[in-house]
Amino acid sequence: MTDGIELIPVREAHKFSEGALVDYLKENVDGFKGPLTVSQFQGGQSNPTFLLSTPEREYVMRKKPPGNLLPSAHAVDREYRVISALQNTDVPVPKTYCLCEDDSIIGTAFYIMEKVEGRIILSPEIPGADPRLRAGLYDAMNDALAKMHNVNIDAVGLSDFGKKGNYFERQIGRWTKQYRASQTDNLEAMENLIKWLPENLPESDDSTIVHGDYRLGNMIVHPTKPEVLAVLDWELSTIGHPLSDLAYNCMNYHYMHPKNGGLVGVDFAATGIPTEDAYIEAYCKRTGRDGIDNWEFYLAFSFFRIAAIVQGVYKRGLDGNASSKVGKEYASFANMLATLGWQTVESRL
Repeated sequence: MTDGIELIPVREAHKFSEGALVDYLKENVDGFKGPLTVSQFQGGQSNPTFLLSTPEREYVMRKKPPGNLLPSAHAVDREYRVISALQNTDVPVPKTYCLCEDDSIIGTAFYIMEKVEGRIILSPEIPGADPRLRAGLYDAMNDALAKMHNVNIDAVGLSDFGKKGNYFERQIGRWTKQYRASQTDNLEAMENLIKWLPENLPESDDSTIVHGDYRLGNMIVHPTKPEVLAVLDWELSTIGHPLSDLAYNCMNYHYMHPKNGGLVGVDFAATGIPTEDAYIEAYCKRTGRDGIDNWEFYLAFSFFRIAAIVQGVYKRGLDGNASSKVGKEYASFANMLATLGWQTVESRL
């Protein structure tokens, strides 16, 4: 079983016709045979994820949630497309079986992929692990990221998967707009970032596949060896600047996530976890870079982007329940992220 993510009965809001699904899979997935048992993966993914068990094999299904959705949100077709495009590369991804965009089958679009056996580790500290295993897992995560960024977009048929160029300019504009739409307080650090980021865009304008949420918790690792078996949750993937992924992946060096923790104050020598400088250096070697100029920009952008996302969650919580305890926690979380982003800039000014 996959450690780290709990299985639960299918939530009432996400129930669907299992009979219709079985009929569809028999027609569209080679070798599929029932009977079928369905359970749901616990967790906050915006696309509900299910384990499909048969006597011979297990599969994973990702589907759009029910209800009225934003046109660009919950794009399971994009997830399926990028995972399928990477099948014959050295990027570790699950095998894909089929995409169904016919809402009449189970109510929303969905896709089916293989169930990869392994572990999901949510804490960046990898508690209880041997230092050599920790070092190896961080190196494997770094290697998988570099492999993804080294993929030739055109060769795998993803040249139109997103716009090339001006990634940060477009992203800063997008998330500033989103933040303004959900703004509830005047966060000085956020205002500083909104002004500083567009004025300090990097000269490099690379375009690669970017994952958008690249972290240890979004991959399946080998049960005992330091090996990444599959990178998951490609919902935010697009064509963009690779250093946005690297900086996002390095955010744990600078803050403690309220739930999963981070690497602030970690004894790197004792734990086997690489320092941020060592992690960046390994990535640069794998991608042919001679170091990274203006690293503070990429980090500050990552904090800004996540702060805008968290602010949106907070505002939706307020709109649904003004006394929500979670809402108040998210308000302070957004402010903390923005403050850390601006401190990153200030430390180098």
